[in-house]
Amino acid sequence: MSGPCDDFFQTLYQVARTVNSSLDIMQVLQTIVAGTAEALGVKACSLRLLGPDEKHLLFGATHGLSPNYRAKGAVDLAHSEVDRLALASQQAIYVADVGNDPRIQYPEQAREEGIVSMLVTPLRVQDQPIGVMRVYSADRRDFSEAERSLVEAIASLSALAIENARLYERLNRNYQAAVEFRNRLFD
Repeated sequence: MSGPCDDFFQTLYQVARTVNSSLDIMQVLQTIVAGTAEALGVKACSLRLLGPDEKHLLFGATHGLSPNYRAKGAVDLAHSEVDRLALASQQAIYVADVGNDPRIQYPEQAREEGIVSMLVTPLRVQDQPIGVMRVYSADRRDFSEAERSLVEAIASLSALAIENARLYERLNRNYQAAVEFRNRLFD
């Protein structure tokens, strides 16, 4: 018989395999958010990445959120204390009642979406924040220590996948530029 810890290990294993097996970052992130939501039995999961201005969080990948909720716009860090706290910390920030918490930027939209509780976990690369993973529950939920640890581990793997994709893209651009330069020299 398997218990929640067995399921968590299986989820973590699947996320690690996905991160290690593909350079298609959108496919990897989509697999991560879907697997996380399923493993925790929650309404939804999303990854938001810091925008170029480092003042907004933009959707990277989502699972379980309606198009209307996703279309509400970027999260402005000046108006989202919970995300600022998560980005500044090394651990998950828990919100018991998203619709009535003053640290949330879009409480009305969260209520309309059916979101009650939320866990916001930082994505970090070499101690630099690059975004957040959010886990959304449709019921008031106190996430256990094991659940928080799982989300923190998955967030770390997600950050690694994002950084690997960025490095691969940069390496590929440099290679293409070198090939073009060589071709111009010898043509």
